[in-house]
Amino acid sequence: MLLAIDVGNTNITCALFRKKEMVASFRLMTKQSRTSDEYGMTLISLITSNSLNVEDVKAVIIASVVPKVNYSLNSAIIKYFHITPVEVGPGIRTGIRLALDNPKQVGADRILDAVAAYEIYGGPVIVIDYGTATTFDFVTGDGALIGGATAPGIQTSAASLWNATAKLPEVEIRRPDEILGKETIPSMQAGIYYSQIGATEMIIRRIKEECGADNVKTVATGGLGSMIKEGTDMIDIYDPSLTMYGLQIVYSKQKRKSRSPKQAPAEKQE
Repeated sequence: MLLAIDVGNTNITCALFRKKEMVASFRLMTKQSRTSDEYGMTLISLITSNSLNVEDVKAVIIASVVPKVNYSLNSAIIKYFHITPVEVGPGIRTGIRLALDNPKQVGADRILDAVAAYEIYGGPVIVIDYGTATTFDFVTGDGALIGGATAPGIQTSAASLWNATAKLPEVEIRRPDEILGKETIPSMQAGIYYSQIGATEMIIRRIKEECGADNVKTVATGGLGSMIKEGTDMIDIYDPSLTMYGLQIVYSKQKRKSRSPKQAPAEKQE
């Protein structure tokens, strides 16, 4: 099995694959500091709790946008799984071309989303990830990521609203029954939700205009993406596992083995 790990700003999402089939997935909080032993034991516990055998994990791939997590997590994989993980970074084979001024600045999660959307749904495609930040990327029909837009995430925007105002409470982010709220909480929910719908539709429309791609598909992922899709007809597909499938696809394109090489046998003594 392949253990795929995506380290995001809010969560660490993990999935186990048998070839192309995802057989389990689970999440950890990114902001909780852990040692390599804590990562190792937690991963083993979560794998076994899904009725899977740790010994069946033969390869690991990691994508991270949180550098401070990387050392402990990589050490955990080496110590507890006896595997050297493949890391998504500069030089790795992805199957798409980064036609950007500075490709090294593109986050691993955006690359993985673009890879999965292009490989699974075809191009041209607009890829949206509703995470801590909301990202919009455009992949051409011949597999080139040519640019994108980055906006505050839904939760990030909402938190700034109630953290910066003395009288506005923290509210559940949900689709309201109507846009004109008659009390504070419904009015906040309406503003948070429909401002995201408006931004989504405007950015999609402008991308299509700039790229001259009227028939482009739009694929969304991220925790709150399904709720946004309900409010607009400009998102064609919602795939909550897009990033994880991106990891599986990228791993399949690598030629080198992820397991640490065995020690060479000693020379025969005459």
